[in-house]
Amino acid sequence: MTERLGTEAHNLTVVDRKRLELARCLATDPEMLLLDEVVAGATPAEAVAMMEIIRRIRDMGVTIIMVEHVMRVVMGLSHRVLVLHHGETIAIGEPQTVSRDPVVLKAYLGDRYGRA
Repeated sequence: MTERLGTEAHNLTVVDRKRLELARCLATDPEMLLLDEVVAGATPAEAVAMMEIIRRIRDMGVTIIMVEHVMRVVMGLSHRVLVLHHGETIAIGEPQTVSRDPVVLKAYLGDRYGRA
C-alpha cells in the first residue's frame, strides 16, 4: 500500500479499502480475524491478490474465520469449511470432502446435481 501513501481512504478503490482495513486489523497483532466477503466487488485478478494476502496472514499463525460466497476463495484458503443453508449447518469438514457432499450439492445446485 506504500504507493497509496498520502491518499485519503475515501479516494481508494474498493479493493484498496479492503487492504487498508486488513492493515488496520493487523496493526493490533490479532490472534483471529473475522472476514466478511473480502473479495466482493473485486475483479478476478484482485480476488487472487486478496487471496494471497489472506494466505500470508493465515501462514503467520492468525486464525481466520471467513464468510464468503466465492467458492474458489473458500476452497483455496480453508483448512476446514462449515456450510450453512437457510441458517442451518449442513456440512462441516475439509474443503475437498464438503465440496462433494450430496447435501451441499443439492443445496447449491438443486436436486439434479445433488444425487449421490
